[in-house]
Amino acid sequence: MHWNIAAECISLVYLLIIWFYSRKSSLVPSLKNRLFYFCFAATFCAIGFNILSTAMLSYPEHSINLLTWLVTTIYFIATPLMGMAYFFYTIATVFEGQGNALKIMKWTSIPGIFYLVLVLINPFCKELFHIDASGAYFQGPLIITTYLIFYIYCLAAITVAFVRRKQVDPIIRKILATFPIIAVLVIIVQQLYPTVILSGSAATCALLIIYLYLQNKQNSTDYLTGLPNRQEFLKMLELQTRKSRNFTLIVLSLRDFRRVNDTYGQHTGDRFLREIGNFLIKRAQPHCLYRYGGDEFALLCQGTSDQDIKKIVESLTARMQEPWSVDENSCVIPAAIGIVRYPQSAKVVEDLINGIEYAVAKAKDSKRAGAYYCGQEMLKAVRRRSQIITILEKNLEANTFSVFYQPIISNHTGQYVVAESLLRIPNSPLGPLYPNEFIPIAEDTGIIVDITYQVLQKTCRFINRISEVNPNFEGVHVNFSGHMFSQIDLADRVEGIITSSGTPFNKIKIEITESILLENTKCVSEFAERMQKKGVRMELDDFGTGYSNIVSVMTMPLDTVKLDKSLIWAAMNSKKSAMMVRSITRIFHEMGMQVLAEGVETEEQERFVSQCGIDLIQGFLFAKPMAEDEAFAWLRKL
Repeated sequence: MHWNIAAECISLVYLLIIWFYSRKSSLVPSLKNRLFYFCFAATFCAIGFNILSTAMLSYPEHSINLLTWLVTTIYFIATPLMGMAYFFYTIATVFEGQGNALKIMKWTSIPGIFYLVLVLINPFCKELFHIDASGAYFQGPLIITTYLIFYIYCLAAITVAFVRRKQVDPIIRKILATFPIIAVLVIIVQQLYPTVILSGSAATCALLIIYLYLQNKQNSTDYLTGLPNRQEFLKMLELQTRKSRNFTLIVLSLRDFRRVNDTYGQHTGDRFLREIGNFLIKRAQPHCLYRYGGDEFALLCQGTSDQDIKKIVESLTARMQEPWSVDENSCVIPAAIGIVRYPQSAKVVEDLINGIEYAVAKAKDSKRAGAYYCGQEMLKAVRRRSQIITILEKNLEANTFSVFYQPIISNHTGQYVVAESLLRIPNSPLGPLYPNEFIPIAEDTGIIVDITYQVLQKTCRFINRISEVNPNFEGVHVNFSGHMFSQIDLADRVEGIITSSGTPFNKIKIEITESILLENTKCVSEFAERMQKKGVRMELDDFGTGYSNIVSVMTMPLDTVKLDKSLIWAAMNSKKSAMMVRSITRIFHEMGMQVLAEGVETEEQERFVSQCGIDLIQGFLFAKPMAEDEAFAWLRKL
């Protein structure tokens, strides 16, 4: 019998092309990816030994009979093994990350094992094939088993894809169901035309589909830098932690890269990124480098000593302080570096990611160049921050924030005429939380905006309540974060809350800090002017902390300026500071503004601010922040 093996020869070429490009994609050695190479190996063996066996059987006079037996036997093993390999790949894909794929493969390999035993005893029973002394080939009565095993595993792959269809992405599901069908159809054609060998072609078609749609490096590689992307990085991280291998993770984050894009354009910015990526590729060898984010790169170093890590970080820091050049454009692009170690820093992927991002954030907050290492202590801070965010979100959703009020006394009348509303979390799963801890977190996450609206609503209700029993009460000061002025509808929301509460507008005084005034001058000015028209008053908080000056205050429609406690405290020990406070008070009075002194805690400080003619005094000497009912009882009797 003579066979046509042209299709198999062409398939072998295609197979080598797939192998060449797949090896360049640097796939993570996950179970699915290892099984992809198992599919390739099985297909390569099946095609290679098929071609070799066919050549030996066609020219027995040039072959050794025993060697022909051996090559043909390997071919018979490899052919149905292809079906099993593709079925295992389907299992690994469908059950990826669930941990039970290996157990399924173990039990479903039984048909393949029985067939393997049949092939191994075939030289003695000749049930599959027989080669006589002259080199003639004869099919045995159980030859159909070879195709049957292949069909069983292909059908099983289709069944798994169908049964698990709800747990698998629709595109992946279609691919997993399509390639076994194509393979089966090709094998059916071969059975109709026995002299045309197509078994390897069937497997190559399946492998080509898998590679193009599931394994192609475009799915795992960043298009701009050619580096493995964040998805591949997370897979590798998961794999390394599962294997409990020690490693160090270094993330390099470019500082303010948006400035580069704004200055040179997006296209040139991309070229700068490629230049940086090319440098990191060379510096990273032999370690793994990934594009972690838009302007961030991750370096995964396995089994590296502290000294080696120190050298890597020092070389990265030194290079990032030097300029980068693209054509005629040149600029320095500084970077922040974060470091975590497994298992010293954390033992699960989520904690490692949280740790590295926190370390990078700390590095960015620092003005100096260098790296931040996230150890156990920093990781505790990360976890606590995450817990506080959850607490803030739950309080926000349930509207259960506590608002305390600190009465403020008039220096002229001796009466408590106003109060400041202060956000508090006296009870939480972590115990009492203090503003200096949770307010910055609320601002970083943007939660502060909705919290402020809730505080304003509660404040309005408190004003209405106290005004019924104390008509002389002038109102409450409410603190506004700088994040509020990024809201397009801020003025509408504020007016809506005050109006719906039925609270007089002139009993609300909004406090803003000097930094807000400096950073958002136009937005703050427009908001203040609109509020002033409605009767809402504005106050500048923390004056004297070094952000603004008298000129910036003059341009804003302010009612009150609150002197920071540091000015009052400094005046107790410095004549120059005391003279400055007196002068500032006089200037603001001449501008038609009230002056409030905060942080008054001693009688000496109280005498000083009174002598300066300061209008309002706030501090523990007179009243501490109180819960609503306590503040109500305090203020109603005055």
